[in-house]
Amino acid sequence: MISEISKRNVGLLTDFYELLMMQGYFDNARNHNMDEKIVTFDVFYRNNPFGNGFAVFCGLNEIIDYLINLKFNDDDIEYLKKYTTFNDEFLKYLKDFRFTGSVYAFEEGSVINAKEPVIKIVAPVSQAQLIESAMLCIFNHETLIATKAYRVCEAAKPYGVMEFGLRRAMSFDAAIYGAKAACIAGCIGTSNVLTAKMYDLPALGTMAHSWIMSFDDELSAFKEFAVRYPDMAILLVDTFDTLKSGIPNAIKTFDFMKENGIKSKKYGIRLDSGDLAYLSKEARKMLDEAGYKDAVICASNDLDENLIVSLNVQGAKIGLYGVGTKLITGNGSTLGGVYKLSSIYDSETNEYKPKLKISSNVEKVTNPGNKEVYRIYNKDNKIIADLITLYDEKISEDEDLEIFDPVNTWKRKTLKQGEFKIKKMLEPIIVDGKLVYEKKTVEYSKNKFKQELDTLYEDNKRLTNPKELYVDLSQKLYDTKIRLLNEKG
Repeated sequence: MISEISKRNVGLLTDFYELLMMQGYFDNARNHNMDEKIVTFDVFYRNNPFGNGFAVFCGLNEIIDYLINLKFNDDDIEYLKKYTTFNDEFLKYLKDFRFTGSVYAFEEGSVINAKEPVIKIVAPVSQAQLIESAMLCIFNHETLIATKAYRVCEAAKPYGVMEFGLRRAMSFDAAIYGAKAACIAGCIGTSNVLTAKMYDLPALGTMAHSWIMSFDDELSAFKEFAVRYPDMAILLVDTFDTLKSGIPNAIKTFDFMKENGIKSKKYGIRLDSGDLAYLSKEARKMLDEAGYKDAVICASNDLDENLIVSLNVQGAKIGLYGVGTKLITGNGSTLGGVYKLSSIYDSETNEYKPKLKISSNVEKVTNPGNKEVYRIYNKDNKIIADLITLYDEKISEDEDLEIFDPVNTWKRKTLKQGEFKIKKMLEPIIVDGKLVYEKKTVEYSKNKFKQELDTLYEDNKRLTNPKELYVDLSQKLYDTKIRLLNEKG
């Protein structure tokens, strides 16, 4: 199994209609003896997933690998020849294809908001069109799983969460990159050994029921495991009877370890079925009475943030969680990220002409133009709002700044000079086809996200009815949008 995008041929990892449009752009430019139009596309999403107050951006390294290594091999060209739709000149172009555009993006691990461009593409129109599907595939998946992981880890605080989703993921790639995203957003490690190897993450796990069932009795299974792996002696106690057999045999095993001088950095039990709140409380009593107050109680079994919150409310005595299915699959949710044309470069005026998508669904009306995103902080380094501007606007900390709600425009606020800080969020990643950004490690992105959390207010981070972060438009961008709406109306 080849898992790294840079080692794979993904030229045809696109929707068929992207190739049809791509050839149309290519032929149009060739027939008119001119260069292709340069366009901008925005990658964004419309609503925060899971009812969260924000999302966690993940997938940048995979997007970089995809774009830098994007090509079509001979087999791809031969395959496309089967479709008489594609002409020889276009297929010849594909054979020598390389991405020559530019990409600007938030850093991985950043807190992001609905309706703001998290990634901006500036490229010849055919190239920009080709990459849409794969870009969204990466962005939508990793950002969704990272955001879910944040919620699970937030619910579990101050205790850790192990990512256990490999066997329930939708594919190898979903398991690998989902586990990576989950660790960026707070998981302490993963059961997925390949992900752990690829990204230098802790590989974690306990045992399965089959281990215990393969021995003549439960106690023998526990002792054998504890002798072999004393520093990870987390014993699965619900194979037969949790309270009458599993926990008593776990205690006997811990006694055996003590009597034989077997020291352990981490030991305890795992509950994987039944009433986890009740069983954990009973287990805690039994372990404490036996003198094992530092034994950890780990819980698994289709957990998510809602079940963990419920366990906390019930006073469960759980100190470690293993979360799999509902994390790695997104539990039926999607991010819904989109990729929209926002401007076309006019070589005669040296300007980007804004483009607007209009819909009867107000939520689907886009923000036009080649844009920048500025994050505005107060003196305590808390986020006030994200401000979307046109690319040629100058925003300065040295003068007052008025911001306003782009829907309820009467809600305005003037930020006084010296009372706020700004940060440009869209960093250059690829410029004219060349990588200009140093790809970051998972550890870097994990720390980045921790720092980002410190810039949020508590009401932004709560899991139920959070206050969403503000995303405002500059006056110039807002006026441009209204003008285009009126012209189309």
